[in-house]
Amino acid sequence: MFSTQRARLDDLRAQIARIERGPVAAPGQTVSMGSAEIDAALPNGGLTLGALHEIAGAGPDTEHGAAAALLTAGILARLTGPVLWTMEHADLFAPGLAAAGLHPDRIVFAAAGKEVLATMEEGLRHTGLAAVVGEIAGRFSLIASRRLQLAAEQTGVLAIALRRSRQFDDPALMEPTAAMTRWRVAALPSPPALAHAPSVPGLGPARWRLTLTRCRGGEPGTWITEACDATGRVHLVFDAADGSAAATQRVRA
Repeated sequence: MFSTQRARLDDLRAQIARIERGPVAAPGQTVSMGSAEIDAALPNGGLTLGALHEIAGAGPDTEHGAAAALLTAGILARLTGPVLWTMEHADLFAPGLAAAGLHPDRIVFAAAGKEVLATMEEGLRHTGLAAVVGEIAGRFSLIASRRLQLAAEQTGVLAIALRRSRQFDDPALMEPTAAMTRWRVAALPSPPALAHAPSVPGLGPARWRLTLTRCRGGEPGTWITEACDATGRVHLVFDAADGSAAATQRVRA
């Protein structure tokens, strides 16, 4: 009897450990963040498919929300298959997503009003989708995020919660969720068009600060990158002040 109880306890402990560790991606079950250096910092070498991930601007939508949406588009550009993109209002600029590699022909847009979470959960039940994106304003409860995480695990579909906010340091963005990774994207000033001639008029490539605030099984970090190119990839900013090719140091959070 004792051996049976011990076996049951061991099995229960193993189940709890798997839940805490999260889904373990097999080869081919991740998608790149668009940078080998950033992928190397993630436990499975990229964003795990069949899981929930969260991306938010590092301030009001008017300043940083577009950068968060473009980063999301760049990630999805490296997947194949249709994408369900659900939002409260139909205010998404599709040609902007195409500039980051995600063609509008691949996207099924759903203006769901207050039913964004329900629409996301329903979409995650369909294995024919490559990913489901939901634009979420306001609170995103732990229970709601767990439902999305479980739905994504069952089908292997990538789930991205694109958080939207009209205020800086929105407390709703600080609340815990079940997302495997949580990212904050800040739009930074563009450098001069010519690094060796800063007085020459013109703007260089847009820059972002990508901050990994939480990573299940990994560590937080911050990177300065150029914005997504036409293939959805981002490139770390190099220190050209002294002509060296040393990439910007990763900052431990």
